[in-house]
Amino acid sequence: MSIAVRCPRCGGPVRPPDLMHSDWRCPDHGPIAPLHVPRHVGAGVVDTAARLSRVPLWCPWPLLQGWMVTGVGWAGDERTGAAATVLACSGPAPLGGPADVVLVAEEPGVGLGCWFAGFEGPDPGPVLAAAVSGDVAHAKIIAAGHPTPLWSVPSADDRCVYVGEAKGLWLYAVAFPAAAGYVLAEHVVLHDLTDSRPPELVYGALSPYLVGED
Repeated sequence: MSIAVRCPRCGGPVRPPDLMHSDWRCPDHGPIAPLHVPRHVGAGVVDTAARLSRVPLWCPWPLLQGWMVTGVGWAGDERTGAAATVLACSGPAPLGGPADVVLVAEEPGVGLGCWFAGFEGPDPGPVLAAAVSGDVAHAKIIAAGHPTPLWSVPSADDRCVYVGEAKGLWLYAVAFPAAAGYVLAEHVVLHDLTDSRPPELVYGALSPYLVGED
């Protein structure tokens, strides 16, 4: 399996453990949980991500019409387990044209969701607090059988970012382009692939929004 290993907070190169350090390290962010992204996606890759993860691996299920899974990744290693996961899916946008949605589940402090969302820092913190205090939830999905509110937070013009919590962990849904965020207004149900992997999942080419090359 060909895998790119990057920093979960910036996507930059990392240094593996050596005689002086037991952690993976980013030159800019210090010790990190290394982000692993296989350069293709299929049932075997999903099984590996699910096996290594100690957090959910969220996937829309059933998939929206015309959509497919187009990438997975995990932040962590075999020694510690994955503290964050990412899954990309691609398909037709509600208003026309292609769309990509990246779903991130993570423990506090990893920074993977913030990187995809385009935020500084390891957690959504004040950005989410302002959204929660100022308005009702902007999207309501079902995650692992439970109603789950998500809040739209300010982001770059090329994407739409929703943040909330599910199973006591951060949940990010980042849609590209920004207009694709309307897909969250549909009846979206998220299934945790660490519990089971539907054999009917459809896979496609790696999403350009996942790190796939050195």
